[in-house]
Amino acid sequence: MEPRAAYTSTTAGIPAHGDVPRHVAIIMDGNGRWARQRRLPRFAGHKRGVETVRAIVKACAERGVGFLTLFAFSSENWRRPPDEVALLMQLFIGALEGEVQKLHRNHIRLKLIGAQSRFGARIQALIAEGEQLTAGNTGLTLTVAANYGGRWDILQALSRFSKENPSKVKDEIREADLAPYLSMSYAPEPDLFIRTGGEQRVSNFLLWQLAYSELHFTETLWPDFDAAALEAAFASFRQRERRFGRTSEQLGEAAPGKAGRAPLPAATDA
Repeated sequence: MEPRAAYTSTTAGIPAHGDVPRHVAIIMDGNGRWARQRRLPRFAGHKRGVETVRAIVKACAERGVGFLTLFAFSSENWRRPPDEVALLMQLFIGALEGEVQKLHRNHIRLKLIGAQSRFGARIQALIAEGEQLTAGNTGLTLTVAANYGGRWDILQALSRFSKENPSKVKDEIREADLAPYLSMSYAPEPDLFIRTGGEQRVSNFLLWQLAYSELHFTETLWPDFDAAALEAAFASFRQRERRFGRTSEQLGEAAPGKAGRAPLPAATDA
């Protein structure tokens, strides 16, 4: 049997949607500026950012979000000063060691996407352990994108498809052929994309998956982004007219069938 993506593409069908986004994707920007404003080293901003991650995971679970995807480290972030990269890797190890059990207690499933081969053996082992421990959890799915890039994702999907289907390479490749090989084939496409820190770009994040996502940019730096800021993003989301190629008149006719997602178990100490 040929592999299939778990959810229908927004270019192939109209997904169920409601007042609460089913999938939220966030670029967590502004840690360094937060630290600089307080005359602290950049690493202090990254440490404070981990606390914000914990709070936003909890807030999303409480609000019934099904999938939360966080851009933790891009494939381009290796260009940063070596000392900062080394500290970020230590912070990554600490987060994996200290948070996975909390996620598991709160029924949260952990997934990592990105080219993991560049990470050290300890990080790779912790990722595997965390994913295995939480694999059966049915609450929020927390995906951390690390050493990830949207172009890398599309290229690796095409490479895997070609290796597994050499006879089809010369044929026209359809979206449905490639979709199961993308890193996030297990999740619906993001309903809401949030970027903190004031920049207004997607920075090579989920390029395929953001095709019909609603975009929300905020000046709030990531360490200051809290449940109230998340709720403001959700309020903005609820004001959007999600047409998926249709007209406003068609939306009015389809309104009675608008679907949402039932709340999931709330996190208590994630």
